Amino acid sequence: MSFRKRSSIISTSGLAGAAQAKTDNTPIPGVRPSPLDGRPTTSSGTASLDNLLAGHSGLPLGTSILIGEHGTTDFAGILLRYYVAEGLVQGHQIHVLGLHEGWRAELPGLSTESGSSHKSEASSTDKMKIAWRYESLGSAGVARDREGQRGKGVSESGATAIFCHSFDLTKRLSTGDVKGQIAFYQSMAIPRPGTQQMSPLKQFIKDLSIKLVNSPPSSIHRVIVPSLLSPTMYSSLSSLPQEVLQFVHALRALLRQYPRTLSVVLTIPLSLYPRTTGLTRWIELLCDGVLEFIPLQSTTIHKPPPSSKGDGKDDEKVQGLIKVHSLPIFHEKGGGSHSALDDQSFSLSRSKGLIIKPFYLPPADDDENGPKVDDTSKPSMDF
Repeated sequence: MSFRKRSSIISTSGLAGAAQAKTDNTPIPGVRPSPLDGRPTTSSGTASLDNLLAGHSGLPLGTSILIGEHGTTDFAGILLRYYVAEGLVQGHQIHVLGLHEGWRAELPGLSTESGSSHKSEASSTDKMKIAWRYESLGSAGVARDREGQRGKGVSESGATAIFCHSFDLTKRLSTGDVKGQIAFYQSMAIPRPGTQQMSPLKQFIKDLSIKLVNSPPSSIHRVIVPSLLSPTMYSSLSSLPQEVLQFVHALRALLRQYPRTLSVVLTIPLSLYPRTTGLTRWIELLCDGVLEFIPLQSTTIHKPPPSSKGDGKDDEKVQGLIKVHSLPIFHEKGGGSHSALDDQSFSLSRSKGLIIKPFYLPPADDDENGPKVDDTSKPSMDF
């Protein structure tokens, strides 16, 4: 029998390969695998919106979402602010088309509330005094809040890795919390006659392609295109159907080319370009997910969001409806639960942001709210 010394090194290639694999599998901040099929997903900055996206618990990388909004409200713009703020806190690269650099000062700051978990636990114990089959509807919002809290995962090293942060609309994002970079691109440049100047949309695609090619594989990029086709943000030449469709198609090509590092969120004013027009329908077909925001014409919309010191009753007021037309789906099972395609409602809160939950009409309680008739007022008859 031959013996080998323990101090001798058998092979170093296997150790080097294991070390290389360990460095390649280092987690990326703000990215986690989907619970359905393991695809990398990132947070939209709104926990309730992450839970709505076909069961992936986040926005899958390599996909795009189109948000259409009716009326003159700016709920879609608030979602964009949360999406950008989440990316900056996580250290991602942000690309903004059509907005000025002062828009960065409007991003919400991180929330520091501590009693939210206690409030959610207390509200979960309260049950609705109605039929048993309506009992689960009362805790729908609480269940989604708990799912949002589950978005705060724990990394292998033991430190808390927050997937979706909480933001406060009354605060502004401080420079100390910003880890990523943001770049603004103009959209109102008009080509001079007689020159071959590139249109702003094509120039944006060219610059974005260069940034993606020169970025490392661990760099995550977020693109927002606010108020597409709006005459206040885009020139008349940039709103032509051939320009817009080529632009959205080029974005889709970049998403398929970089399925692990790029995500896009677009918004469009449906009051100017309703869904019945052919251009809007073509844009929807080129996007992976389509959401429609319908604000309710109520006085509560124009009121400021309730303060954190309130009792929280104003947070439950429905400020609009959401129609889910399509969601990013990747596998043969269809992705997510079928409840995502049901009627959804949203409400805006300063501390919790935009809360999306199923819409239902509360049952009428005639015994408690109805007028009570006093039987003693009737004359009695004695025999």
